[in-house]
Amino acid sequence: MMKAELSTEQLNTLVMGALEDLKAVDPVMLDVRGRTSITDLMFVASGNSNRHVKAIADNVLDAVKEAGLRPLGVEGESGSEWVLVDLGDAVVHVMLPQTRDTYRLEDVWSLEAEAEGIA
Repeated sequence: MMKAELSTEQLNTLVMGALEDLKAVDPVMLDVRGRTSITDLMFVASGNSNRHVKAIADNVLDAVKEAGLRPLGVEGESGSEWVLVDLGDAVVHVMLPQTRDTYRLEDVWSLEAEAEGIA
């Protein structure tokens, strides 16, 4: 029987594996514990087209469901420019490159950005 809860490390491995399986572009994991009460981990990745974005997000959903987890929600599937998968302890953002460049989530949430004065 699969576990209903995963450690942060297991969740990181599961999500990054699902992103890499479908060749997500530049997948990044941000540890946002202590920076927000919303989630512990934030993943940001790009897809090459709307179909690729949706396929990557679907692969993440399939992987977490197979591990016995239930996503809390999914947003943006209809347009697939930016699909958000809320896993509770992790939030996965899969976007088109131009959307990712516009919102710059890595800069907003990364500790390095804060240290460099970007955020």
